This record gives sequence, C-alpha cells and structure tokens, in this order.
Amino acid sequence: MPIDPNKLLAFKIPEVRQKITAENAAFYALTIGLGQDALDRRQLDFVCADAPAFRPFPSLFLVVAHPGFWLADPESGVDPRAVLHASQSLRLMAPLPVGDTVVSRSRITRLIDKGEGKAALLDTQTLIEDERGTLLAQLDRTTFVRGGGGFGGDNPAPAPTPARPAADSAPDHVVTLTTRPEQALYYRMNGDANPLHSDPEAAAKAGFERPILHGLCTAGIVCHALLRAAADYDAARLSSLTMRFSGYVLPGESIVTEIWNDGRFRARVSERNATVIEDGYADILAKNEQPAT
Repeated sequence: MPIDPNKLLAFKIPEVRQKITAENAAFYALTIGLGQDALDRRQLDFVCADAPAFRPFPSLFLVVAHPGFWLADPESGVDPRAVLHASQSLRLMAPLPVGDTVVSRSRITRLIDKGEGKAALLDTQTLIEDERGTLLAQLDRTTFVRGGGGFGGDNPAPAPTPARPAADSAPDHVVTLTTRPEQALYYRMNGDANPLHSDPEAAAKAGFERPILHGLCTAGIVCHALLRAAADYDAARLSSLTMRFSGYVLPGESIVTEIWNDGRFRARVSERNATVIEDGYADILAKNEQPAT
C-alpha cells in the first residue's frame, strides 16, 4: 500500500533523553556478542561495568536514546510489516559520556518513490548531543518500505558514492562471530521492539522462515569485527562507519566479516553463504592519530 507522504512528513519522531549508565552500556555490548570469550581482557572492558578500563562500545550510538519503532505508530501512515532497514551510517565526534544524559533528535530528510507496486525509501537523520548541546554523533539511515511506492513522489538518481577500489583482492582480515539463538530477544530491549525480530507469525507474514536479527544488531557485530581486526579494540580509533544491508541474519548463524586495510568491508553468513552487508566502509584512525575537526 502506498505511503501517505503528508501524514508521514507531519509525524513528529519522538525526541528522547537517556542517562548513559555503565550498566546499560555493558548490557548493549553483551547483546551484540561481546564477552563470549571470557579470557579476552579487551572484550571484558566493554561488558564489565566495574572494570577499571570500562568504556561504552562505539556502536552503542546506533541505539542510544532510541525513539523506538516509531513507524509502527498508526499516525505515521506506514504499514510496519513492510519495513526493512536498508542502510546505515554513523559519524562519531566524541565518546559517550557515562553518567551524563544525552538527547536524540530525529527528522525525515527525504522520501523516494520507486513507483506503483514498488518500494518507497525513507531517509532519516538523528543527531545525538549532550545536555550542553555538544554534538556527539550523527546517524543517517535509509528504510525500505515494501509496496510503499506510487504516492506521487520523486525518484531521484542515487547520490554518487566515493570512488573506492572494488573488493577483487583477498581481504586482509577475516573475522567470524557466531550469534546466539536468542540474541534478537535480548537485542530488542535496546529499544527496537519490531515484532519481525520476535514473533514467528509476524516474520512469516514478512516472508521469513522465522524471526530475523535486527539490522543494527548485525551492524554492531560487524563493528566488533572491525575493532578486533583493525584497531585492537581501541574504540577511540573508529571515526565513521557506513554500510548497506543486503540480506538478513537468522539468530544462531555465524557472521563472517571480510575487511581490507583501506577501510572496505563486507559480511556474509557462513551457513547460507549469503551476503548480508555490502558497500561497507570504516574510517579507522591510526594509533595515536587525532580525529579531524
């Protein structure tokens, strides 16, 4: 069913304030699989809130002060069963301040009409600031709405992407991380209660054999692989991250992330040999390098 652009553009995405506690940050890290290796001191510093070197995992920005599954609100005019996460980018300006409150403000930046009977694309941007108004991170997201096209909107040509070498050489790093069967049920407590990730009936109606993992959970797992392989778990070295979701992950499957030293990456699930993330690129600073201002 075509979306109602007037209704959607008039919808006010909730502004959310959240106090960042060490316990909540540690819980998030556990929901994306950190801590499975109890002997890896580097992982424990993200999941043990009382660790002397504790710090939030950087992809926590993807869910902090999350407005929830706001497209499920009838006032949005969108069929929530038709919604899938298409792409995500994250730009980091400062680390999350444990013990302080942050606020997220989200807005719709663009609607794309792929035509009658086809999809609509919804671009949103979220800015995360501290209470003093300092910008901490910017998130840009594209949502795919199946059958949402045909509302009479524009269908502009895709924006040009930065020229990067094709991934035709062997990756410099390969990291395999296995998800848990119940991982989506834990992850949804970060603020995304879309039933696609918990309800077998909702998953079946969307064309999946069982509930699937959240796209942002997959993103967090891939971020884990990147920091492990390219930054020795130094969270301060991750400057930005962008990726396109090209497939789904079933909880319990293993995610294989292939990483090139120039920042490119992609990911697949080994059980089905299906690519789940493409066009990935991460800006990872050299050791002791300061981010550009």
